[in-house]
Amino acid sequence: MADNSTGRVIDELAALDFAAVSPPEFARIVKGLSAKQLGEAMHGELRARVLGEVFGRMGQQFRPEAAGRLTALIRWKITGDTDVVYETSIADGTCAISEGRSDAEPRTTLVMADAEFLKLVSGNANPVTMFMMRKLKVAGDVGLASGLTRYFDIPKA
Repeated sequence: MADNSTGRVIDELAALDFAAVSPPEFARIVKGLSAKQLGEAMHGELRARVLGEVFGRMGQQFRPEAAGRLTALIRWKITGDTDVVYETSIADGTCAISEGRSDAEPRTTLVMADAEFLKLVSGNANPVTMFMMRKLKVAGDVGLASGLTRYFDIPKA
């Protein structure tokens, strides 16, 4: 059961128009919340909205000049109430995001809980540290996974 402060946080997050929240603002919001609060907030419709917005912006935050000739399918498996899968396809200087698992074989798969995912994509966590602490599991190309953040403009809080 969520305590009163977490309940207020969840209510405040639910009231946000995520489309109007800038990446640096989002990073500050995530930085200000504990992993417990983030985990408790990521349920139901709010979880779907947050994940949809984060993945929806990934294409806008992609840095084609950093990716160069990289061609890779990255599968993201976010664990929580249910597992949610998104895929990021990088090829020819573009980045396409899709929800759900395709039949294609990913070059790397990243598996993490809601709170860790939010910390990672908001620049509030180091992927190598997360991997070493087993908060991030990687299957496939670990080198690609460890350098993924350089292909995106990650906000700093």
